[in-house]
Amino acid sequence: MKTFYCSTLLLFIGLVYSYWFGYTPALLGLIYLLASLVAYYLYAKDKKAAINGMWRVPENTLHLSALFGGWPGAMVAQQRLRHKTKKMSFRLMFYITFLINIGFVFWLHTPDGSTQLHIYLYRFEYFLVDLFGSNEVVTMLLVLTKFHSAL
Repeated sequence: MKTFYCSTLLLFIGLVYSYWFGYTPALLGLIYLLASLVAYYLYAKDKKAAINGMWRVPENTLHLSALFGGWPGAMVAQQRLRHKTKKMSFRLMFYITFLINIGFVFWLHTPDGSTQLHIYLYRFEYFLVDLFGSNEVVTMLLVLTKFHSAL
């Protein structure tokens, strides 16, 4: 199995484990999914622009998309599209953003990280209800921010 698929599979397993045992809400998995789709799109757009000699997506944008949870999509895009795989300085920075992101997820599983996550999600829930009241979209977002009660 390719390395980029292994790391994505490990992330998925880790997120399911983390949610099931009450460490993180389901929203974290959704964020990774959406960020990965955005990162894949940015890589595809940049690859197309490179082929057609058009305006390129800045490398900093690609790195930020990986840093904020899009690294699985970026990793798959790099391999499937054969894009940004040779430039060593880009790959080094990509792996640094990958390590920072994974380090952040590990930090969420520490007592301090978990406490901070609970505080911010409580504030986010309060903000949503205060701003939009109670409707179906808010209710769905509130469900996504709930922590699963560990068995």
